[in-house]
Amino acid sequence: MEKTYYSDIGRPPVTAKNGMVATSHPLATDAALEVLKSGGNALDAAICAASVQNVVEPQSTGIGGDCFAIFAPNGGTDYAAYNGSGRTPKAATAKYFADHGITEISQNSPHAVTVPGAVDAWCRLSKDYGSMPLKEVLAPAIKFARNGYKIYPRVAADFESAKETLNSCENAKRIFMPGGSILSAGDIHKLPELADTLEVIGNEGRNGFYQGTVADDIVSYLKERGGLHTLDDFKEAKGDYVSPVSVKYQGFDVYECPPNGQGVIALILLKIMNQLGVNKFDLLSSERLHYEAEAGKIAYHIRDLYLSDPDYGRSELEDVLSEKNIDKLIDTIKSNCVLSMPDYQMPNHRDTVYISVVDKERNCCSFINSIFHSFGSGLMTPKTGVLLHSRGKGFNFIKDHPNQMDGSKRPLHTIIPAMLAKNNKTIMSFGVMGGQYQAFGHMQFLSRLLEYNHDIQKAMDLPRTFPDPVSGKLDIEVGIDKKCQKLLLELGHEINQVSKPIGGSQAIWIDQENGSLIAGSDPRKDGYAAGY
Repeated sequence: MEKTYYSDIGRPPVTAKNGMVATSHPLATDAALEVLKSGGNALDAAICAASVQNVVEPQSTGIGGDCFAIFAPNGGTDYAAYNGSGRTPKAATAKYFADHGITEISQNSPHAVTVPGAVDAWCRLSKDYGSMPLKEVLAPAIKFARNGYKIYPRVAADFESAKETLNSCENAKRIFMPGGSILSAGDIHKLPELADTLEVIGNEGRNGFYQGTVADDIVSYLKERGGLHTLDDFKEAKGDYVSPVSVKYQGFDVYECPPNGQGVIALILLKIMNQLGVNKFDLLSSERLHYEAEAGKIAYHIRDLYLSDPDYGRSELEDVLSEKNIDKLIDTIKSNCVLSMPDYQMPNHRDTVYISVVDKERNCCSFINSIFHSFGSGLMTPKTGVLLHSRGKGFNFIKDHPNQMDGSKRPLHTIIPAMLAKNNKTIMSFGVMGGQYQAFGHMQFLSRLLEYNHDIQKAMDLPRTFPDPVSGKLDIEVGIDKKCQKLLLELGHEINQVSKPIGGSQAIWIDQENGSLIAGSDPRKDGYAAGY
């Protein structure tokens, strides 16, 4: 197929035989690779990478956030999938907010902080499937936090853009703006309080976070700011093993975590695009991008109508992947005009880290950890250095809506790890970062890889578009042809040329024939894949 709108210049995929790690930060990749070399498995390495990124990429992830993971023992499809998303405090009921006239939650509100689920996920997965003591897995992160790490370029850019968030909390300002100035690329930064907290978790496991001095520090700090959190909310916090949902796509099986994550929305998009059969168009043509955008509008419309904590959600999602429903959705897409969708005002959320690891025994781990917005809520505990996420902004205040904020409830979640399989063997561990974009990103990445036969790195590198459900505009990266943009405008799309890259991604492909591993890591971040 003619490649009209993009260059073939770019870095090649990374190839290795024994083990591979792909993350959005070189220090995390290197630390996780050392875990593999020292005998740890893919899960150990993934937790190691996430903990290091908690230190070196703190705007994107941390122990004050949530985690989802899919682990494939020995590369099969008997997946261990874990939903490590936290719940609201018991007292954060719909009635409480109605009685107090609260109809919106700001990013730095204590009500934006659900009980973090990441540490529970790390500890449970490590105990059930890891091969190394958690203390050893966390050791590299503790070392970086205590002795210092160098600020990388993309991290520095994110720090600069988050100055207002950091200024909203004296504790965060003290740590990330020493002397009142934002940290820059090349600066050496230390997080001694976080080092102590990670050490406690390494020694005491989940109880070291959800009980004792760390929980006391978090709860008392949030209560001072008007939060409803209690020590019981933390003590009782736990995630769940879940059964992945899947669809067939281009001869492969795509597996995603079920709701409250938006993985099912990625599957809807894949089924729509598969049945539309629009790969006859050039990948970056106006025709192809139009169909992708329209499919995205429909899929995100369904998400905003129904997606929620499955303990509270509606039954319609059970039938959403049926052929009858997909056919109905496809019938609404027109080649010569755009759809108009209601405005749900869902929050924008872009900061997450995704990690892919495959080890020598072909255990595979697809792992994603997030604090939601850049620096989450911006709220950092005074004694223990825990930066708290803002995942509560994923709720709405629409009466009787399945995603209405309520007590002990998990919000609509954007972070979605994924696996690709064939003949009951895992072929690829992959994921996409970028909040809202993630479900759409899974479709774009897989279509570029499997429909257009680009290699794993180029499938990530090519320019991206995204029909943003918040703004209603079609976000477009640099690299989309001006003639193509003109044709999209004529169809009725409102184009937004984005100033920052759309998302990020990592993936590792297992070549079953020759036993090699092939990886890519997104240059939109400080991405780095490495193997041995």
